Amino acid sequence: MRLSRFSPRLPVLALGAALTLLAGCAGPRFTVDDGRAVNPVLLEQIGLYGKGEQVLRPAIRRSADLADPDCDRQWELPFALASSQGWDENDRVAWVRALGVDERLTVVAHSADSPLKKGARVTDIDGYTSGDPADLLERLGRLRDRGDAFELNTQSGQPVKVQPFEVCRGYTRLAPPNTPELQDYHWLMSYHPLELARTDLTEDEALWTVLWTQGLSEEGGARMKTYHYGTSILSSLYTVATLASGLKGAAMAAEAAVSAAQKAAATAATEILRQQLIDQAKSFAASRLRDQLTKSVQSLTQAQVVASMQQVAANRGLLGGISRVAATTFDQADGWAYARMQRLKADPLAGFRLHQKLLERSLLSNAIALDPERMESLQALTQKDGRQEDVIAILKGIRPETLDFDVGDMPLASAPQAFGYDELPNRGRDPYALGLVEAMLGMGDGAMPTTMPSATSR
Repeated sequence: MRLSRFSPRLPVLALGAALTLLAGCAGPRFTVDDGRAVNPVLLEQIGLYGKGEQVLRPAIRRSADLADPDCDRQWELPFALASSQGWDENDRVAWVRALGVDERLTVVAHSADSPLKKGARVTDIDGYTSGDPADLLERLGRLRDRGDAFELNTQSGQPVKVQPFEVCRGYTRLAPPNTPELQDYHWLMSYHPLELARTDLTEDEALWTVLWTQGLSEEGGARMKTYHYGTSILSSLYTVATLASGLKGAAMAAEAAVSAAQKAAATAATEILRQQLIDQAKSFAASRLRDQLTKSVQSLTQAQVVASMQQVAANRGLLGGISRVAATTFDQADGWAYARMQRLKADPLAGFRLHQKLLERSLLSNAIALDPERMESLQALTQKDGRQEDVIAILKGIRPETLDFDVGDMPLASAPQAFGYDELPNRGRDPYALGLVEAMLGMGDGAMPTTMPSATSR
């Protein structure tokens, strides 16, 4: 009789609960940090990427205050995104451990006025959702470049209003963590190597980097556009690359191009630097013999500075494709940034301060460290403003005019003003010679379109 008190519906209810639980388990599963061993080098590079973005994104926002009527324009967002979609399992764990980034689009950096803060995960954009982060980024890029406010949702479920803002053309981006040495300079977007993040950029140094990149586009864009080559930038991939790092599809293409280029470039750089340092050692030894009684410790410091600036010049000379053309206007970008730092009431000598930090830490494979011609050109501007002694103090007492350095035939701003495809070296179809940005964003057999894919002004 007591058995009749059990309802026959109980097994059915239990089955229903089990099915509900299973349905929940069948939802998307995202990578978590389970404590496993990961690649320590990649882990550090991901951390550096986040560190750099967290100081550059506010600087990009700050540059909008220029409202410069004379420059071409691009739209930017007040936050930076990353995703580990497509990476190997161990590497996805590294992304979570270093930056809290999983397969979902995750905010890794933002400006003070951003509606999204670090760690927010984007789920849909203007009502559109997709399991592929690249699809979401393509939609986000189109909305950004319209310039109008739009809404997106995060995992919190609350809609967020986003307002793009205008800056001078020339996206400032850091190399992806899997290709930390990548440097490529283009009138639409430039990649700086991750070593910049090792300098603990101050707010003004980050602003200098952003303004310098915009100045490169403004001052060198026309010259770069005269260089014709046999690739075409694919619009959707270009848009994705301007918005996020960590998407493996783009990163793998960059990795392949950089790997091939570095094998050739490393050998060339070694030979160049070896000969330069041998010549410098001979010159310095002779100098010491002549002035042995009067030389000070500062003279040794000068020799180290000269050797370092030789390496900076060598790095500049090894750039290929569009980047090589861009290198002929690096000094003009310095001047552009210097003038606009003052307009924004920032430290106009931040470029010298960052240069000195790069030299002291032997971080010389980048475009921000100054070579002798650029040092001379930028110093001339400071002399007009009465800041010469301030510059000497930043450079630890070394006067640039005392540095004995022969630049040789490096590609300088004094080079011819017009370039043709047939006039430049490395004009074949090697990915490095054609520019690593193009290699990363997609190779094609068609000619470069007259109008670049739009992330420019309206």
